Amino acid sequence: MNLEEKVGQMFIVPPEALDPDYTKYPVKGQKVRGTAVMNESFSANIRKYAPGGVLLFSPNIVDPEQTRQLISDMQKESKLPLFIAVDEEGGAVARISGKSSFGIPDLPTASKVADENEAYERGEYIGTYLKEYGFNCNFAPVADLNTNPSNRVIGSRAFGKDPEKVGNLVASEIKGFQKTDIITATKHFPGHGDTKGDTHNSAVYVTKTWEELLECEIVPFKKAMEAGTDMIMVAHISAEEVTHDGIPASLSRTMITGKLRNELGFDGVVVTDSMEMGAIYDNFTSEEATIMTIEAGADIVLMPTDYISAYNELIAAVKSGRITEARIDESVLRILELKDKYGLLGDEDNPAGEDR
Repeated sequence: MNLEEKVGQMFIVPPEALDPDYTKYPVKGQKVRGTAVMNESFSANIRKYAPGGVLLFSPNIVDPEQTRQLISDMQKESKLPLFIAVDEEGGAVARISGKSSFGIPDLPTASKVADENEAYERGEYIGTYLKEYGFNCNFAPVADLNTNPSNRVIGSRAFGKDPEKVGNLVASEIKGFQKTDIITATKHFPGHGDTKGDTHNSAVYVTKTWEELLECEIVPFKKAMEAGTDMIMVAHISAEEVTHDGIPASLSRTMITGKLRNELGFDGVVVTDSMEMGAIYDNFTSEEATIMTIEAGADIVLMPTDYISAYNELIAAVKSGRITEARIDESVLRILELKDKYGLLGDEDNPAGEDR
């Protein structure tokens, strides 16, 4: 792989990032969504900028036939198989269930899950229909705790507020997804449940010390690691009493390399939360955020506000010596190992990795 191909693997983007017809940001960093079919420029940009994956939202997912076709078209145009990701938690956050065109009923929110068996069945159920439509990666489960009544962004998306119970439910849901060969991205490290703000809109802070986080918010993430979660998504939360610099965890070497990697021992793929969120968009350029998170130790940059610019900036940072190519190789190896684990890279008898 050349440098450009390696760098592309370190991004997961929405279809609109590759489609020049959708380029505006009417509200903060939120792009207009709507790309639901492959067009010529979209196709050319997949080939030229070679992202590691694509994340689909509700406007990109119209009905089963269109969804399968869009995913198939994107995979055909990509030199390396793509992560095809979605936020399908079930309940409050779902892009497929509840849509009349799919006929899949809404699931109850995670807060209604009664036990580990139900959590397992939930993961297996969601994973089964995601696989049917061509997805291979789900940004779930939510490992946050619903401990702050003022928190509006997590709430019922969490399994509950007891660290041990939530951790066991998270681990069980991961195993359900694993049964269906769906890659899991457990979120939102180091825990979004005990915050008052919403990183979609602005900077958010957690005031607990690392020791306090270890006793509470980190417990479900450790359980997720033990269950073999493939990815951990790092939030744009500033852990002031840990880093003492106000930098969001998603951009913090202390949080990603120091705590998540070295102390907790996570050796899977680290993906950021969406870089379009206000906590990043209002305070950092797309290029700055990309360089900072790679220097901090992240493997995948999710949805930079300007993918092409961020991609070019990361290449430039390597060519200038600011970031070594060895650092890039470290992340790309994790990404390719994960794709290979799930049969996405294929083999001599199945070069495209079909029907895995």
